Amino acid sequence: MSMLSNLDLLRRVPLFAALTPEQSVSIADAIVKKRFKRGSNIVEQGKKSDALYILLAGRARVVSTDSRGREVILATLHPSACIGEMSLIDDEPHSATVCAEMQTDVLLLERDAFTRCLPENSSMAYNIMLGLVRRLRHADRKIESLALMDVYGRVAHSLLELAVDDGAGNLAVRDKISRQDLAKTVGASREMVSRVMKDLEERGFVQTCGDGSMIIKEWISALT
Repeated sequence: MSMLSNLDLLRRVPLFAALTPEQSVSIADAIVKKRFKRGSNIVEQGKKSDALYILLAGRARVVSTDSRGREVILATLHPSACIGEMSLIDDEPHSATVCAEMQTDVLLLERDAFTRCLPENSSMAYNIMLGLVRRLRHADRKIESLALMDVYGRVAHSLLELAVDDGAGNLAVRDKISRQDLAKTVGASREMVSRVMKDLEERGFVQTCGDGSMIIKEWISALT
């Protein structure tokens, strides 16, 4: 890695292929080369790093961990993959941990340098990217839910995502949702979801109103 200049390394990354020569030189002056040993975390779930990492060599694993310490592998990353872009865009903590599976070399680009890569009309670009990042974070949570939770946990998780504050201190799912749609959302049979919902109602986690809306008790989060 040390035999190549930053500009040479930059030209090898497809992400930067559309940069102008002037932008390339500016970014090349700002990037830092970094090496991670096998087993080292490049970014950690729940933390911020305020930088973009681009894999040059090696391999990394993306792992999400729930509150009980259970893990699900979301992806395996190879050279040219980006790490940390979601947090860089929305300034939220990382949604997963990325760990080097072997000795891994990366390029590190700080936020200010990343911003210089954006087009002049950055306001619209950022709004579009923020929307995409929110979708990706939601997808990560959905994958974690399907992989790690039982049907009770997945139903409870989905109800909490749908619920809003009703203004009276309660969580409410205002729009009627059919058992079939809920079953498709959580990846279970309609019959199983119906049994789970009946049990949740009997145990006081959920109260179904006459118009089909639901009151969700906060302690349902203990099932997720």
